[in-house]
Amino acid sequence: MANRRSFLAGAAALPLAGCGFQLRQPPEFAFKTIYLAMPPSSPMGLELRRNLMGTGRVEVITDPVAGQKADVRLEPTMDQRERVVVGRTSSGEVRELQLRLRFRFRLRNLQGTELIPEAEILQQRELSFNESVVLAKDAEEALLYRSMQSDTVQQIMRRLAAVKAI
Repeated sequence: MANRRSFLAGAAALPLAGCGFQLRQPPEFAFKTIYLAMPPSSPMGLELRRNLMGTGRVEVITDPVAGQKADVRLEPTMDQRERVVVGRTSSGEVRELQLRLRFRFRLRNLQGTELIPEAEILQQRELSFNESVVLAKDAEEALLYRSMQSDTVQQIMRRLAAVKAI
C-alpha cells in the first residue's frame, strides 16, 4: 500500500518536472543600491522597502544624504487614495463605492537620467455599502486598500527588474 502511494505521488509530480515548472525566483536588478525618496511613515514606502530588502540583492537607502550616492533613485510624484460614490439608492443613500489607489513615480540614475519616465499605476476596486454594517465595511475597505497597495508594489518591483542598464 505504501509503495502504491509513493508511486502515485511520483507519477503526479512527473508532468511538472517535464514542463519546466519552477518556483518564482527573486528578481534580478541592474543596480545594487536604491534610494527611496519617500517619507519613512509612508505605507507604500514601507512595503516597497520590505520587498526590495527581501530579495537580498539590493541595498535600500532611506537617508537623503547617503541617497546621493545610490545607483538609482525612485521618486514618487503622487501617492493618492480615493473613495468615490458610484451608486445610490432611490432615497439617496450610498449603495456602492469605488476605491482607487493611484501611484506615480519615476526612476533616475546617479547622473539624473530617467531610466523609467514618470509612470502611473492605478488600482481600483468596487465596494458595496450598507449603512447597517459600517464597521464591517470599514474593515473591508482597509483590506481592499492593503490588497491594492500590495499589487502596486509588485508592479513596481517588476518595472524595476525590467531596467537592464543604469
